[in-house]
Amino acid sequence: MKKSALQIAREAYQPKLPLGLRGNVSVKEGEPTQSVADQEEIKKLFPNTYGLPLVEFVPSEEKKDYAPINVGVILSGGQAPGGHNVICGIFDMLKKQNPESKLYGFLMGPGGLVDHDYKELTADIIDEYRNTGGFDLIGSGRTKLELEGQFEKGLEILKQLNITALVIIGGDDSNTNACVLAEYYAAKNAGVQVIGCPKTIDGDLKNEQIETSFGFDTACKTYAEVIGNIQRDANSARKYWHFIKLMGRSASHIALECALQCQPNVCIVSEEVEAKEQTLDEIVEYIAGVVAKRAAAGNNFGTILIPEGLIEFVPAIKKLIAELNDLLAEHAAEVDGLDVADIREWLCKNLTPANAATFKSLPEGVGNQLALERDPHGNVQVSLIETEKLLSEMVGKKLAEWKKEGKYVGKFAPLHHFFGYEGRCAAPSNYDADYCYALGSSAAQLIANGKTGYMAIVKNTTAPAENWVAGGVPITMMLNMERRSGAMKPVIKKALVRLDGAPFKTFAAQREEWAENTCFIYPGPIQYFGPSEVCDRTTVTLALEQNA
Repeated sequence: MKKSALQIAREAYQPKLPLGLRGNVSVKEGEPTQSVADQEEIKKLFPNTYGLPLVEFVPSEEKKDYAPINVGVILSGGQAPGGHNVICGIFDMLKKQNPESKLYGFLMGPGGLVDHDYKELTADIIDEYRNTGGFDLIGSGRTKLELEGQFEKGLEILKQLNITALVIIGGDDSNTNACVLAEYYAAKNAGVQVIGCPKTIDGDLKNEQIETSFGFDTACKTYAEVIGNIQRDANSARKYWHFIKLMGRSASHIALECALQCQPNVCIVSEEVEAKEQTLDEIVEYIAGVVAKRAAAGNNFGTILIPEGLIEFVPAIKKLIAELNDLLAEHAAEVDGLDVADIREWLCKNLTPANAATFKSLPEGVGNQLALERDPHGNVQVSLIETEKLLSEMVGKKLAEWKKEGKYVGKFAPLHHFFGYEGRCAAPSNYDADYCYALGSSAAQLIANGKTGYMAIVKNTTAPAENWVAGGVPITMMLNMERRSGAMKPVIKKALVRLDGAPFKTFAAQREEWAENTCFIYPGPIQYFGPSEVCDRTTVTLALEQNA
């Protein structure tokens, strides 16, 4: 594999580990836990893995002997910077415990386990991928592990390879599936441990135990660099309004973090839209008002950040989507094979009157997308809805109306951007390189100490790395019951932007000034070498949440 000079230099970077993972390790266990909600239902579904204690790894004087073991690893779902370092952390800790231990990678996601598609990960292979972005070491996929037949097919290859532990690196859905798999194998006494790792650039896999999901730091810094470049261009040309949609279907963490880093004129936060029960027209009027106010000062330019999942948070559209998901799940055979026009007609006849009226009011392109194929989790594929163009078109119409009424005197020239894939496979920042390596090391320690149904965690990450706290949290602790594809299922509760949280309150206190004035910040590219305050800094979100 040919490498750039940066790749060669990054390969030599040694990720920093917390003291609890550097030498001999002992386990400190906390009190029994319970799920965040629906305790009785979750306990019935997970009798073998419910109520386990929190785990923390601490330095020890005692040297342990570890028998050789074989471990499997899976990358599940969308890519996130640092995934390779999780695998490197697992590999290095396994080899440190016993050089005879082996690590197998299942290829192209959970489907590799079911299809028995794998390769052994040796030192020569691992060393090629240290501190690199992407998931190309073993690939990823979105196959959902939720059926008994899949569990049994997986067990066949695990037994064949003498694999006694499996690490699933993924987001909330993937880790929910890891929890289900752990329970299934525990109930069967199959002799296979299952451990999860928290991954998603969206930032919505976090709670009291998980400070942040890996990849969020790098992705936001990548997007912030490009947004800063666009803002510099906008401030130079002074004639364009840039509508920038950012990844984040279920929460607005990315948009909010990028706003805190870049100080755009407008940032819409989906959770606020829902809380205030705002309509699409109210959002458009707010944006148009900012454009008009800046135009009155001679500033016919600016930047507007839009979260990818905004459309789902507008209350009327959220109600529509919920009914659409249930209808299309229940009547899949009936609508299968129909073209989009016929599906639209069928929906208009079968939706409740209020939701049918909302559906008919939407632009045709948006209505078509809501009617089309769902993602593997049964959700609308909102990333394909061009919300940035929809909003700019509606803002343009509103400004044209105001111009006729003498309320607006400027020029409105919109440009559109969608930043998503650009941030998913970037070379991990020092923070993500360290955090992911520590997560992988924690996963290996959880396995060595006989744990199953746990997610590896690392806390206190705004402190120097030596003071980070590594351990594990029972996945059942994070579960609640939610409606998915027409049925109630146990899932990890998503973390939305908290409107009473420090990051949003910090943003809200400054947004009026950012809207009226040009307060742009230009963060520049991720720095890998140099002063710690530049290279090792966390996201603004994490610093504010941890009061660091």
